[in-house]
Amino acid sequence: MRPQVVLCLLLQLIFELSSCTHLRVIPGSTLELPCYSYQIDFITASITWKFNALVGYTVKVYTGGSVNLPCHYPPSSQVRANALWFRDTVTGKRTRLNVGEDTTGDNPKVELLYPLDHDQTIIIRNVVIEDAGIYSCESAEGKKLSTVYAIVEVAPTSAPYSCNDSTSAWEPCLDENSRTGEPMLQESMVEFSMKLYSFFRQLNPSGNLLFSPISISGALSHLLLGARKDTRKVIERALCVPHDFHCVHFQMKKLREKLAGSLQMASQIYYNPQMNLSKSFTSQSIQFYDAEPARLQETSEGSVRMINRWVANKTNNKIRTLVESVSPSVQLMLLNAVSFSGQWKIKFEQKAKKGLFTKLDGDLVTVPLLYHQKYMVAMEYIVGLKAQVARFALTGDSSLYILLPRSNTVAELQQLEGKMTDTAVRQMIEQMKSASPDHVEVTLPQIKLDFQPDMYPAIKKLGLLSLFEDANLCGLYSEDKLLLDEARHRAFLALNEQGVEAGAVTSVSFSRSFPSFSALRPFILLLWSDQANVPLFIGRVTDP
Repeated sequence: MRPQVVLCLLLQLIFELSSCTHLRVIPGSTLELPCYSYQIDFITASITWKFNALVGYTVKVYTGGSVNLPCHYPPSSQVRANALWFRDTVTGKRTRLNVGEDTTGDNPKVELLYPLDHDQTIIIRNVVIEDAGIYSCESAEGKKLSTVYAIVEVAPTSAPYSCNDSTSAWEPCLDENSRTGEPMLQESMVEFSMKLYSFFRQLNPSGNLLFSPISISGALSHLLLGARKDTRKVIERALCVPHDFHCVHFQMKKLREKLAGSLQMASQIYYNPQMNLSKSFTSQSIQFYDAEPARLQETSEGSVRMINRWVANKTNNKIRTLVESVSPSVQLMLLNAVSFSGQWKIKFEQKAKKGLFTKLDGDLVTVPLLYHQKYMVAMEYIVGLKAQVARFALTGDSSLYILLPRSNTVAELQQLEGKMTDTAVRQMIEQMKSASPDHVEVTLPQIKLDFQPDMYPAIKKLGLLSLFEDANLCGLYSEDKLLLDEARHRAFLALNEQGVEAGAVTSVSFSRSFPSFSALRPFILLLWSDQANVPLFIGRVTDP
């Protein structure tokens, strides 16, 4: 039985070149496209690269491996149905592929990686010689989107698994006092957060949504500590940190210490008692993540109790259950949990009020309210986002940002979300920090979100599919190959009279003497650490 690791979290392109060069590469490798101008008169002229769509893609794979066949809808199109994939054999026979859209990790032979997404790439696993041929991807209306020529060759004899050159400890941070390390991690964290939000919103386009990017990045950073070679590169790329940023773990430790006043973040590793974890990894895990690995119990029930007890303790009982069972095949579990508690710096009125929240479908739902007639709050219309934004100050040097679309429609909500890039969010934060608070009549719904997003497609979207199939975690365990078996994340957030606790068109009339901010319709929320300048939780409320 192959060892497995469970992670729990609270183009190839062929171009037509001016020099008519033909290149062939294996997916996953780096492709350099040369362009030389031999006429001296053209040296200062602009050069334009064009992709010849008629050429299509050529991919090469060895038997027993996996191959991705690319296909994309035009960015401006609306995806209403998944594309259709066909295969033409050398005999001229055309067959439609049975593309499994499984996202539970059962690994079907042919799988659509991102259902109902502009990216209609499929993966073919356990490739055999008979899988060679020409594959075509078409829209439901019959419009051809891509053509892929798949070449299959017999795999060369592979060398025995070995970690001989990959077991050394993570290299030391030689510039701990550098002024660039902290802002580098901050920028990476914001970019990672918004990239992850874009994935989650595509998977869940209209419902409630909540996740903690700092928890997910904390778990992946911890895993990065034991990753080597290509696995290290893909995790660094997913986290948006520069390759060979040796100080990433040192900066993560500083970040955790800086947030300690309002947010508790903890990592833990559970492993099979038969395994011998790397001593250097264990030592650095304690050094950077304050996590001494612990052995799993002999029974699934014992392991479940131990893990959920740890989760409840680290989230102050906001989240009491993360796992329901632990498979006997699991070799390693890597967990990260966060718990946040912040009080309103300006309290809301204590008198109980109720109002009507308008959902996306127009239905009204009665909700208890947070109301204040003269709340001191910074409020701005952010042109770049086309949204009204209010910033609510919290204790612990944190802020809650609420982003209201221009109207109560799915289209306006999705338009706002589409504009929420890392650059746009950073610009919004800076603009709101410089905005002067004013007396505003504020109406907010009291909410309690407990959300467990599907991490498997998100992990794939982050470019981390290799963790499930061919991971190099030699820095963590060198005796056998470890593969990611499961990834989980659960987040909790409550908005009430005391403040914010997190572990993860009808209006109500009041006497109005001041400008108003009423979030009684779908909105985006962003819990931000002003001290560390990073997002802690991101969510969407469409049904409180």
